[in-house]
Amino acid sequence: MSYKKAGLYPPNPVTARGEYTKLSSLKDKIVYASGRTVVIRNLKNPELSTAYSGHIQNATVARISPSGYYCASADITGKVNVWDVVGEEQTLKGEYRVISGKINDLAWDGESKRIIAVGDGKEKFGHAFMMDTGSSTGEITGHSKVINAVSIRNQRPFRAATAGDDSLIVFHTGAPYKYEKTIRTHTKFVQDVQYSPSGDHFCSVGSDSKIFLYDGKTGDTVAEFTDSPHKGTIMAAAWGPDSKSFFTSAADCTVKLWDAETNKAIQTWTVGSGVNHQQVGGTWSGESNLVSLSMSGDLNIFDSRTGGKPARVLQAPQKSVTAIAPVSSETFLGGTTDGRVYSYSSSAFESSALAGNNHTNNVVAMASSTKDGGVYSVGYDDTVREVSADGASFVPASCPTSAQPKGVAVASDSTVFVAEIGIVEAFRANQKVAEHKPSYQPSAVAAFESVVAIGGEDMKVRLHEWDGKALKEVGTLEGNKGVVSALAFSPDGTYLVSGDSTGKIILFDAKERKTVTSRWSYHTARIYSFAWTADSAHCASGSLDTHVYVWSVAKLMKNIAIKNAGPGGVNAVMWLNGGKDGKLVSSGFDGVVRKWDVTFHV
Repeated sequence: MSYKKAGLYPPNPVTARGEYTKLSSLKDKIVYASGRTVVIRNLKNPELSTAYSGHIQNATVARISPSGYYCASADITGKVNVWDVVGEEQTLKGEYRVISGKINDLAWDGESKRIIAVGDGKEKFGHAFMMDTGSSTGEITGHSKVINAVSIRNQRPFRAATAGDDSLIVFHTGAPYKYEKTIRTHTKFVQDVQYSPSGDHFCSVGSDSKIFLYDGKTGDTVAEFTDSPHKGTIMAAAWGPDSKSFFTSAADCTVKLWDAETNKAIQTWTVGSGVNHQQVGGTWSGESNLVSLSMSGDLNIFDSRTGGKPARVLQAPQKSVTAIAPVSSETFLGGTTDGRVYSYSSSAFESSALAGNNHTNNVVAMASSTKDGGVYSVGYDDTVREVSADGASFVPASCPTSAQPKGVAVASDSTVFVAEIGIVEAFRANQKVAEHKPSYQPSAVAAFESVVAIGGEDMKVRLHEWDGKALKEVGTLEGNKGVVSALAFSPDGTYLVSGDSTGKIILFDAKERKTVTSRWSYHTARIYSFAWTADSAHCASGSLDTHVYVWSVAKLMKNIAIKNAGPGGVNAVMWLNGGKDGKLVSSGFDGVVRKWDVTFHV
């Protein structure tokens, strides 16, 4: 048995109110940070998107070098990683601690040799250095407060502009970079500064809702844009490839396209209203794609040649994906730690948020009904919710649980069983129909037809018969060495697999109620999820140890080890189309859903 990577479903950028979220681009790729992950998203060919997981702390900004060979990404501790983007290895070229606090922005020079990183430091607010050695290549001075943005002229003679919370823009000459002059055009925080690709001009935007244009070589102010102004903080600016126009994204929920020659607004798009539609970042990708980021995390893609609504809206999680469940052969769902649920296309590598009332807190688990295909979810908001048959929205009605849920399973009569603290409850048609209060603490639940398995913190699994009114205990399975954290029946009901908090997995014969093997013990931490293939021949497991294993029932000691499948831990695994074509997806702490092609050798 073997496997290979088959693509990924990337998360969207993490946003924070009142903060500019940095986006950048190179040709058809957009680059951004999402938690500790750096995403390089290919808008033209989504299946070619990649994710970098080399940061220990949350990343803040990432930019690909003009040469296209390297990416520099920075984090909240002041560290910059320079890594290779050619090939799958993502080899680390250099790791540099440049300032003592959060890095807000960085920029490459036109030769892809020098980097300037700026942010919130104690001794200094910015640092210029060589990308291969980390040695200093000048000084970034002139600011008295946090620097929010930096941009470098790509042509010689090199110039650099920095913008800060002190309402100043500081103009530097280089290289080596040194202070040239201070520009005092803005009256409030300066949020962004960007050089045009030609290097003839650079622009600045700020919290005073003003836009200015400057000479790229001298730093002299050329014009202020007063036509059709924004009515809120302007968070970002991005130039088009022809250097004749740029667009701005603002907290007034609008995106505006500007003509740099006439200083007039060419186009205005209103994304929506309210905090969720405030525009907090932007980048120009390719020839005509204007990408603006909403506070909600949505990536709005506008076509510079057309007006009206966004041409596309990319929706994806901003937090960890904690649970996944199938809807059809073409669609599956993913629940997140912030309570949202997303619908994923199994082939298009894109996702969209479900409509309706989402959970308000962590989605703990999701389960599909084998009878009607319905999907049910439970969350830390102590509710059970049902997804509509088409997998596009939540059913309006929901049911409260008596305690905090730990797991969910669906029997053949569409009864939903929820394992909670101290109790197991049964729901049908959005109504509670039964409850079971065991002498032990329930920790996991699984169901096949009328058989319900309940795992406990006492390291045992109890089997129950469900008669439509009550649960009757009919057997006990033992052998786990820790709290039972995951359970799953095989599709034919022959087997039950049980995983615990130590990483140990036991395969039981569910009908004979005996152990088949207790040697599936390669995981080293809590088991979070199981997924069986439709033929009940293989079972995949996901664990906190970041690994995914695929086990064979016919050859018990044979397995496929997908190491480091999810940095931070694998929360859920699922076979697409029942595993008939060997396609497996896994989700994890980093919010990335990864797709794998698994080959089963006979």
